[in-house]
Amino acid sequence: MDTENPSAPARPQSRIPGKNHPDGQPVAGVIHDHVRHTENFTVIGNDLAQHPELSLLAIGLACYIQSVRRGTAVDIKTLAARFPEGPTRIAAALRELETHGYLRRTRERTSTGRIVTRTVSCNRPGHRGAREQAARRPARRTAPDEPAPRKRRLPAVPQPSHPWPAMLQTALDVLAGLRRHDPRLLLSATEAEHLAPGVAAWLERDLTPTAVRHALTANLPDEPLVRPAALLAHRLTAQLPPPPPVRAPAQPPAVRHPLQNCEGCDRAFRAPEPGRCRDCRTGLPEAA
Repeated sequence: MDTENPSAPARPQSRIPGKNHPDGQPVAGVIHDHVRHTENFTVIGNDLAQHPELSLLAIGLACYIQSVRRGTAVDIKTLAARFPEGPTRIAAALRELETHGYLRRTRERTSTGRIVTRTVSCNRPGHRGAREQAARRPARRTAPDEPAPRKRRLPAVPQPSHPWPAMLQTALDVLAGLRRHDPRLLLSATEAEHLAPGVAAWLERDLTPTAVRHALTANLPDEPLVRPAALLAHRLTAQLPPPPPVRAPAQPPAVRHPLQNCEGCDRAFRAPEPGRCRDCRTGLPEAA
């Protein structure tokens, strides 16, 4: 006669949910629900998206810059107007990207004299194109006895025809006040003395100090100024106004003769000496 095995389970037991994971722990973290993009997408490398040293703002800003079209403005002012972060945070993020090789920024001067910044976005720092560009740069000497690089001299500025001391002092006052309009235009005493004759040449051409100040501070670039004194020297030379028109000399006033009494008719008339008036001189026989 068969007997029931008391140790056999009455029914199959369900698997414990925790054992679904190989480690015996429930699934945690992000789960990707992706759809393959076929248009309007940008490929971003994991070396950027998961960079261990870049801040989250710098990573997001790099992704945005790599996604825009060629020629899109990516300067600090434009980015601050596009995103809620302020110019200070955006400038710091751009410096991060530049330090790690994701951005290359160079300053160039246009044909109009304005300095602009050219930005190159690199999605993989150290690739062949970047190495070739670095190889084309002249190698600097690294000898221990190498002298410190000499500071570049400032460009020449126009000279006034009559450097009056009062005019030069007014020019120095104009240059010293530029930093109140833009803190980047802070000049040293040596730089101000070099630029003062150029400002005096403008004042000599019938321009007011306010007009000179406006010409030097208008339409400045948004990025930091590396050599503000050189920029001012260029503007003083390139935008020098023409001399004022030459005024014609004033005509001397007409001579006004004193009154004389006519010796013939006793009528008053103007003449340099006493004598007869014009009517009496016309009536004389010798006048005929």
